[in-house]
Amino acid sequence: MKLWTWLGAIVLVALAAVGLAYSNRATILAMVAHARLPHVAPNHEVTWNEGPPMPPTGRRPPNVVFILADDMGFNDITFNGGGVARGAVPTPNIDSIGHEGVDFLNGYAGNATCAPSRAAIMTGRYPTRFGFEFTPAPVAFEKMVGTESQPGDIVKPKFFKDRLAQMPPSSTSASPAAVNMLSVPSSEITIAEVLRTKGYHTLHFGKWHLGGIKGSRPEDQGFDESLGFIPGASMYLPEHDPNVENSKQPWDPIDKFLWPNLPYAVQFNGSPMFKPKGYMTDYLTDEAVRAIKANRNRPFFMYFAPNAIHTPLQATKADYDALPQIKDHRLRVYGAMVRNLDRNVGRILAELKADGLDQNTLVIFTSDNGGAGYIGLPDINKPYRGWKSTFFEGGVHAPFFMKWPGVIAAGSRYPYPVGHIDIFSTAAAAAGAAIPKDRVIDGVDLLPYLQGKLTGRPHQTLFWRSGQYKVVLDGDWKLQSSESQHKVWLYNLADDPTEYHELSRAQPERTRAMLALIAAQDAQSVKPMWPSLLQGPVFIDHPGGVPQRKGEEYIMWDN
Repeated sequence: MKLWTWLGAIVLVALAAVGLAYSNRATILAMVAHARLPHVAPNHEVTWNEGPPMPPTGRRPPNVVFILADDMGFNDITFNGGGVARGAVPTPNIDSIGHEGVDFLNGYAGNATCAPSRAAIMTGRYPTRFGFEFTPAPVAFEKMVGTESQPGDIVKPKFFKDRLAQMPPSSTSASPAAVNMLSVPSSEITIAEVLRTKGYHTLHFGKWHLGGIKGSRPEDQGFDESLGFIPGASMYLPEHDPNVENSKQPWDPIDKFLWPNLPYAVQFNGSPMFKPKGYMTDYLTDEAVRAIKANRNRPFFMYFAPNAIHTPLQATKADYDALPQIKDHRLRVYGAMVRNLDRNVGRILAELKADGLDQNTLVIFTSDNGGAGYIGLPDINKPYRGWKSTFFEGGVHAPFFMKWPGVIAAGSRYPYPVGHIDIFSTAAAAAGAAIPKDRVIDGVDLLPYLQGKLTGRPHQTLFWRSGQYKVVLDGDWKLQSSESQHKVWLYNLADDPTEYHELSRAQPERTRAMLALIAAQDAQSVKPMWPSLLQGPVFIDHPGGVPQRKGEEYIMWDN
């Protein structure tokens, strides 16, 4: 089977990020028929490369373990006193990273959706610097979108058919240009490549979403070993497995075809796809624990990126049954997924301790973006407004913790804004590795700030962009601009962290100055490697499954 057909299915899944709805089910089902699943071999054991039989003598550089949740809302963990279903799902293991290290009170995702956010993390750069602005989409994308909205919708999506001529001819083309058009360019330097210069063994688990053909895969971008799903999605268990509880969103047509068209499969170092063993997050953690054991005697970098808690909403029956106090089925499945993720984070932390590595390991935890509105759960990003795919705080203000015993003081709370772009430089500094000098690196090493060696803000400004939707954070002030709506939102986050008091009319000079900052940043950005084909509304104050209401605020999201 040609790879583009599966890539096309993944692109459709990614469109759920917009919250776009299409009512022409016959058209959708016809499009899905083109996205046949690849062959998946039976499960087989993975053999991890074994490190030295004995630990090195002398001082050893720290291991770096980076755990990236998928679509975790700010209110999905109990660290800040919240949690799923008002604290019914404790997250002690995730919380422990913040308690034993630093909680970045204003930690920001690199983008409000999966792929650009992950590109920012891996490179330490705004993805607009290298054109990775939208979710990768092959030419077959034309067959997999519709232009019809749901009856009664006030704001309708747009599909820019005239831009198809600007798309690459095929995602299976062997030309380097085609590879770059659908992936982070191979000229970009990932944190895995930087750490390898200092002798680190580099490991990737789970979601990649930065390219799925030769030249763009994790094993081509600095990872010695990679076990996961390429390009970026998988089922957690087969839909009818006796050990699974499923929740489907009946208002979301994308969810309707996601279920029959996502594989339950992984790849190891580019191998043919094969079935994992058991629930996906459990399986990835089983293998991560084995990999930690195999590498206990040499420095390693582990990028653990399960698809939890992204859709499809699937939980183990055991985790579901442990939450009888949650009466809503969808919320209970979601809570069970959070419970499972937290337990597996605990297993990784426990293995580091069992192998005597916990005191010399930098552990980082965050989410790629905020919780998704299209799952229909209203409280996941509280107290913030907005959802995944919006640059309101609910879309980009993420849980963000680091711990490194003896280096980062336990119980620290860092107040100034920092971003996912800082993970690159911070991990490189911890390893003693030099960062590239031939390009702009937007992130900074946070360790001197956490240790009190540097004071002040690591960043005066942070930027986000998705086509015509652009944002700057300048000190405590945040300006969002939706050019297609001729609309801006200005907030003083020091006084109004939840963005309810819009000030652009009261602060016209500041508004103009911040728009000038956006324009200056745009001048440093490059043209997207492929155009935005869609522009759709995402309502800020209600999740999916709620009809649009006149007068409600929304943003227009480009992809």
